[in-house]
Amino acid sequence: MGKRPISDVVAEDGATTVTEISRKKSKKDKSKKLNKTAPVDAIDTNGHTGEVMNGKSADDSEDEDKLSKAERKAAKKAKKEAKEAKKAKKAAAEAEVKDSNGAVAEDEEVIKAAEKAARKAEKKRLKALAKGEETAESTPSTTSPPTTTTTEPAATNETNAAPGQYEETKELTQLPQSEIDAFLAKNTMTIQDPKPTGNKLRPILNFKYLPVDDTLRAFFSKFSAPTPIQAATWPFLLAGRDMVGVAETGSGKTLAFGVPCVRNIAALPKDKRKGIKAVIVSPTRELAVQIYDQLVALATPVGLSVVCVYGGVPKDPQVAACRKAHIVVATPGRLNDLISDGSADLSKAEYVVLDEADRMLDKGFEEAIRQIISQTPKKRQTLMFTATWPPSVRDLASTFMSSPVRITIGDNQSGELRANVRIKQVVEVVDPRAKEQRLLQLLKQYQSGKNKEDRILVFCLYKKEAVRIENFIRMKGFRVGGIHGDLSQEKRSASLAAFKEGHVPLLVATDVAARGLDIPAVKVVINVTFPLTAEDYVHRIGRTGRAGKEGLAITLFTEHDKALSGSLINVLKAANQPVPEELMKFGTTVKKKEHGAYGAFYKDTENAKAATKITFD
Repeated sequence: MGKRPISDVVAEDGATTVTEISRKKSKKDKSKKLNKTAPVDAIDTNGHTGEVMNGKSADDSEDEDKLSKAERKAAKKAKKEAKEAKKAKKAAAEAEVKDSNGAVAEDEEVIKAAEKAARKAEKKRLKALAKGEETAESTPSTTSPPTTTTTEPAATNETNAAPGQYEETKELTQLPQSEIDAFLAKNTMTIQDPKPTGNKLRPILNFKYLPVDDTLRAFFSKFSAPTPIQAATWPFLLAGRDMVGVAETGSGKTLAFGVPCVRNIAALPKDKRKGIKAVIVSPTRELAVQIYDQLVALATPVGLSVVCVYGGVPKDPQVAACRKAHIVVATPGRLNDLISDGSADLSKAEYVVLDEADRMLDKGFEEAIRQIISQTPKKRQTLMFTATWPPSVRDLASTFMSSPVRITIGDNQSGELRANVRIKQVVEVVDPRAKEQRLLQLLKQYQSGKNKEDRILVFCLYKKEAVRIENFIRMKGFRVGGIHGDLSQEKRSASLAAFKEGHVPLLVATDVAARGLDIPAVKVVINVTFPLTAEDYVHRIGRTGRAGKEGLAITLFTEHDKALSGSLINVLKAANQPVPEELMKFGTTVKKKEHGAYGAFYKDTENAKAATKITFD
């Protein structure tokens, strides 16, 4: 039995065409020819070495089904030529039907012509595809990750900090240098940059010089001008630099780090926004919630999600929120718990902020901070805001930051703790048994007549004392709330919200509320009991006199507090405040600062052996 013509196979099979048969044969021959070439090493455009086989790199094997524009054009052309070959095959089949006498020789000539045309079309297609691959290697395809070329700003990070993009506006550049110098001098501002850069970044003196879109710009419509810390830090943060900000409380630090954070994440393509992109760590729950509220107002209009993570509440809602969050605001303890559980992934968090860094170290959070930062990428931007610049904070900065810019607001270049000079400090030496009656007199004096709704913050040392004072004030007919460690997080939040909104003009608190809280329009701070350290005293009275306003702080000092008289006298003198004679009688000796681990019995651990944690089963 002789060989049947290919057209007979077509007729019986009904699926295989002459073109397809010849194409398979041609592909097989082409594959054999290409496989004879030994693999060679090639270096791609990113500098990675890969093995080239069959004209393709091993790294590109997964993309061989994805056609570039050039490849699609070549395939379209080859398809057209294959269609013409198919027409030739059809004509051959019709010739066979017409010749019923089985003129096989004539038919075979027609079929051979069709096969030749098909092979020619396939050869052209493969050649076009090969040319398309060469074009794809020299030009990034639409399916390859885009390679962006960024103009490096004058100030950039080298190692840890993620590079940013910032170009000073033409209007800001054209401002006379005298105006910039006057701004720096007026706010007693110092900018120390370890990198000698020829083009120094100018403070952003007006919101119109801030390079943000209209959505973010609308947020500032209620403000007249940036605060000094915002004006000085924005250029460096937008340029991707690591930074340490040393400034008093109430200086607008949240928006200082919040605006660059939101701007940078919002500028990413939507498919690149997935995961936690920024983490802000604060020492207390109250401060974390406060930061969260401001960032929500800033981030929500641009489609970003913010979550607040802290202890004292169930984990599950926080875990669920972390899965969708772009920005996480957290206290160190709870964030480390979520990291240990695998519920918080910081591997994409390239923007890290340590707010109130000195306070966190005082509270013993150094190890927790180190653990959190170890979970973030090495290529990141790290920011640290602090009211003081002690050796412990400097060591932390040198460990995790790359050539940070240090911006100091105020004349305290040493970073030592100082009280806000806009706060009038009044110290009264009283008998311990007369404190409650004196408190009542002060409340009647400063919450009567036109001042009846003025906000007054009353500080106590212990939780039980806070409860007693709160009840005492309430019994005297005043509207009062409380915030201390024995209250649930829900009650603390409710009391704080009522005080902020003015529903309750009096708030009794322990030192948990003394740091970082931004409570607007607090007119008077009253210290019923002096705190354990002068540092806590400064942070307490810092709740008033915020955002450039004046404030009043009244302290009831007793003989039980005389060990701290020297420290208090130094704080008063540094702020040019009067020192009462009764206070001077207690002496001017300065006691060493209390240590978080050793209490009032301070132990210098600067050169001591590192402590080891001991766990008992």
